[in-house]
Amino acid sequence: MKTERTYADIPKEYGTAEKAKVVLLPVPYDGTSTWGKGADKGPEAFLEASENMEVYDIETDSEVYKQGVYLADAIEDFASPETMVAAVHKTVKEYINRNKLVTMIGGEHSISIGAIRAFNECYEGLTVLQIDAHADLRKEYEGTKYNHACALYEANETTNLVQVGIRSMDHAETLVMDRDKVFFAHEMVSDDFWMDSALDLMTDNVYITFDLDAFDPSILPSTGTPEPGGLLWYETLDFLRRVFKEKNVVGFDIVELCPNDVDKSSDFLAAKLYYKMLSYKFLENKDFTE
Repeated sequence: MKTERTYADIPKEYGTAEKAKVVLLPVPYDGTSTWGKGADKGPEAFLEASENMEVYDIETDSEVYKQGVYLADAIEDFASPETMVAAVHKTVKEYINRNKLVTMIGGEHSISIGAIRAFNECYEGLTVLQIDAHADLRKEYEGTKYNHACALYEANETTNLVQVGIRSMDHAETLVMDRDKVFFAHEMVSDDFWMDSALDLMTDNVYITFDLDAFDPSILPSTGTPEPGGLLWYETLDFLRRVFKEKNVVGFDIVELCPNDVDKSSDFLAAKLYYKMLSYKFLENKDFTE
């Protein structure tokens, strides 16, 4: 059933499928997470926070919602991890073929598998920029290759995968990881040029998959597997601003928000992050104040 709800409660004229440049696809899936449950509640918490967010962005002096953001029906085909990935792949590819900027809000990280597959089929020489605490490079976990711990295995095999913020992984993942394209959190702390190095590794077309546990839990505690030593807000925005300015970001997802009833700040950070990324995308050819 179609809903009359719009993203961030924007006027309906900016939220129609026909006119909007952006599609926001919620995927409330939490089928394979292994510790903190609740990622299936992430999209709703994100949307509620977005409805209470100011839609004028000071930094870019813009109201990016006027580009049009269509809130699509949530994907809910969750009979198995395989059917979820297939449903995401099919839906994302349909919107790409309609010349939309496709964005997703999850849900656990396995929702990215189908989206990355769709973008890789539509864009040559795709770079996947993974911003994450975890490598997610297991070939299979708990009986399926579509587990959240396997979210980037396929991308590692079929795209130019650049990993940023990694600080937790299994030893087996070192056997498939390309260390020359991995930016470990403990090394980033003392490397003033990691952003330059990461950008140099990217091709022109970039898909961003942003796991919210990339952030330090001091600013975003509401995620299923928080890890100490993560990214902070302004350094993350500095990096994203440069990626959007210097590369063609073809789409992105934000995953692993696990909301709780006590603290809403994580929900709001996720909402603000999404809006910032849109703001950077549609000002990508303009100079930013450094």
